[in-house]
Amino acid sequence: MIIRENYLSKIRPFIGKDIIKVLSGIRRCGKSVLLEQICNEINSPHTIFLNFEDLGNQHLCEYHALHSYICEKIGDSREQFYLFFDEIQEVHGWEKAVNSLRVKFHADIYITGSNSRLLSGELATYIAGRYISFVVYPFSYAEFQMADAACTFDDYIQYGGMPFLSSINFEPEISKNYLQDIFNSVVLKDIIKRNKIRDVDLLERIIAYALANIGRSFSATSISRFFKSENRTAAPETILNYLKACEDAYLLYRLKSQDIHGKKLLKVNEKYYTADHGLREAVIGENLQNIEIILENIVALELLRKGYRVYIGRVGTKEIDFIGERQGHKLYVQVCYLLTDETTIKREFGSLLEIRDNYPKIVLYKEGTFRGNYEGILAVKIEDWLTGKNISQNM
Repeated sequence: MIIRENYLSKIRPFIGKDIIKVLSGIRRCGKSVLLEQICNEINSPHTIFLNFEDLGNQHLCEYHALHSYICEKIGDSREQFYLFFDEIQEVHGWEKAVNSLRVKFHADIYITGSNSRLLSGELATYIAGRYISFVVYPFSYAEFQMADAACTFDDYIQYGGMPFLSSINFEPEISKNYLQDIFNSVVLKDIIKRNKIRDVDLLERIIAYALANIGRSFSATSISRFFKSENRTAAPETILNYLKACEDAYLLYRLKSQDIHGKKLLKVNEKYYTADHGLREAVIGENLQNIEIILENIVALELLRKGYRVYIGRVGTKEIDFIGERQGHKLYVQVCYLLTDETTIKREFGSLLEIRDNYPKIVLYKEGTFRGNYEGILAVKIEDWLTGKNISQNM
């Protein structure tokens, strides 16, 4: 089992504090295991751990029932209890039960969920201001190497970072079937069921389009026109709602565009990336054949893992793949597959040279003979950047 220290280090300062810890992220990204790791680290005899996807706990999937069950378990004890609720969104009205337990007992509460709207809506007002949220992502490449030393970067490019893959050694057919099952579960449980979507065929077409075009600018209007060319009518507003449902389920991440010189967000050139590019392989295929956009996806998610707010950059007519903002600092990133010929080198570094500030700038590449830096801008192999080899902490 890989100890996910990146998350544990952020959660530790809040252990034992009167604030609810919320872990959210796409299904099967490792939230349950992380919850167990927190539980093991606390190592208290006064622990209650419930997984609400377990049919054995189905009778507790209503807030009165859950509240009564916990009250009976704790009784008159004045000891601090640690409550772990996995996939809490399965409990109807869960916020009422959780907030009451927080008030009634000396309880340290941890919950997980697979939807970003877990903490929105009327019920969430019960715990407003009383929680801290952590987004959990699938394994990074560095985590996968810790889990399976035989894991190659090409394995990761093709199959992504869902933790269970290390248990099946990236066996092609088994891996693809497993990823397809995850994808179907996310679509059915976290998108269709939660949003009461009736036009499932349209949703599937929109998801397929978004996954095929990760890292490329498109709009709801352009998708609508594309569907019209295929004799399928879809209003831009409906498309936007379906894309938002995919974001809420952590299947897709939407990155806004930022004018670097004007220092403002733009309403155009937004791009979508997927929480796990292995799901794209399972649905669309050809990750290795579309390696440029997959590398972009890997870098985008790694920046999010590192705690950056991530944007697409614009400098005049030129584009910067990513701007990462964190704690008042910025990092500018260009991503490419090959860094060999002079034309490519000038293009990738040229956009970064247009930026006038002194924040770090870096070009990440997979293959190439170029080494060192170009007019002060560092070039680093993506594998090295992902695993932290000889890379400054501010990158």
